Amino acid sequence: MTEMRYRDALKLALREEMERDERVVLMGEDIGVFGGAFKVTEGLLAQFGERRVRDTPISENTIVGVGIGAAMVGLRPVVELMTVNFALLAFDQIVNHAAHIHYMFGGQARVPLVVRMPQGAGHQLGPTHSHCFEAMFLHVPGLLVAAPATPADARGLLKAAVRDENPVVFVEHESLYGVRGEVDETEEGVTDFGCARVAREGSDVTIVGVSRMALTAERAADQLAAEHGVDAEVIDPRTLRPLDLDTILASVAKTNRCIIVEEGWPHGGVGANFVALISEQAFDDLDAPVARVSGADVPMPYSKPLEDIAFPHESDIVRAALLVLGRDSSAASIAPTPAHDGERDAHRVAPGAIQEAMPRASR
Repeated sequence: MTEMRYRDALKLALREEMERDERVVLMGEDIGVFGGAFKVTEGLLAQFGERRVRDTPISENTIVGVGIGAAMVGLRPVVELMTVNFALLAFDQIVNHAAHIHYMFGGQARVPLVVRMPQGAGHQLGPTHSHCFEAMFLHVPGLLVAAPATPADARGLLKAAVRDENPVVFVEHESLYGVRGEVDETEEGVTDFGCARVAREGSDVTIVGVSRMALTAERAADQLAAEHGVDAEVIDPRTLRPLDLDTILASVAKTNRCIIVEEGWPHGGVGANFVALISEQAFDDLDAPVARVSGADVPMPYSKPLEDIAFPHESDIVRAALLVLGRDSSAASIAPTPAHDGERDAHRVAPGAIQEAMPRASR
């Protein structure tokens, strides 16, 4: 095992796939000479040359469109957008073309395209650079959606995405790029889509954390165990489409309670979809309504104190867990906790982040 940062695990995956398959090409703004906005592609231009690592103009619609065309004629492009917010400028290409060409052409053409995009709050970049839009892409048939939380999964899922015959929206959280984790470089390391990771086993409540929130949920579970004697099971879905619903349902059948944690907005979000699926298919297993902990229903503030309370922290998850267990949530600690490796410091208090799917008794 080798310890490496999330960004280096992504770079390793790109390098391995480019060495394995000469059809893999990279495109994006500043990915060549500058090495990418988050240095994920640093050094790849020198190794593979301008033919396979291509700096592009500042035009997201054009970048993705070129990627789609290249994929249709036999290449396997990996397109990098500087932030998920800028993907809105390429929404026509991603939704109307990448996702639907295989269907519209009657199976005669495929689009083996990967669109990488960082997202998430915590860096004081304001509302045009800081949101989480995975729910928008989750809505679209024809797209696969991955949201890895660990360096090992970043490498494994990106390798799987590059090899897949379908277009993949690959969501990376900006606050995870510096997070370290173990990666087994001696193994092929491909992580199958549709296989969730049980990050922590437990028996009292299931916590499903999306992207960075999987790591936040693990820390909240440790706090629940240490301070409240609650044994929480934490699940990282890894991919949202396809979704490993079976693993989530099996956990709910064991714990009888569930919390969904996401950084995105609450209305029409990933959590809302998960709540519907769990409520429909595990209703008889639930001893309490499924709870949601999400980002605040506001544009992301630039002010650091306001930004810190606009996305979930450990204390919000702890309070939600105590509520679904019928305990006094006022006992939950709200003291600031130290920043973790690779993550920005925050006050870990986000009042209002526990959303309306909570039991009425909690209001």
